[in-house]
Amino acid sequence: MHLVYGVCLKYFKDREQSQDAVMAIFEELIIKLPKFEIENFKSWLYVLSKNHCLMELRKQKRSLTDHLESSSYNHMENVQFVHHDDEALTEENLDRLNDCIAQLKIEQKQCIELFYLEKKSYQEIVETTAFDLKKVKSYIQNGKRNLKQCMEQQSE
Repeated sequence: MHLVYGVCLKYFKDREQSQDAVMAIFEELIIKLPKFEIENFKSWLYVLSKNHCLMELRKQKRSLTDHLESSSYNHMENVQFVHHDDEALTEENLDRLNDCIAQLKIEQKQCIELFYLEKKSYQEIVETTAFDLKKVKSYIQNGKRNLKQCMEQQSE
């Protein structure tokens, strides 16, 4: 139990949320243990705990994104948010990010919005846009680089 709590505390940085996660993980154990033949239980439990925490953080990020979108913000999460740092996502950063997204080439902007805001997979983006898979990956990579450069220029 201490191992699981430590993993959760590492990701959530909040005691109550970590305690809740430990309970959820042990409930999940009851269901998953009979289904798997586990050779190294401690490692398996660590990975299960880590994945649970990452999924919860992803849900929180998605609900925050949905909330901001419903508040008429059209943005992509910035580097601070993706890495779950303690720094707050400021309105100023969101405005700068929104401005930078608007400056992207249309293909990059479309792929970035579909991938990060609408949580579409590469394949779904290919089907939506009719771009080649390599092009989609390229547009996302180049769009991210351009956004980073733009954000750095605006913060100077």
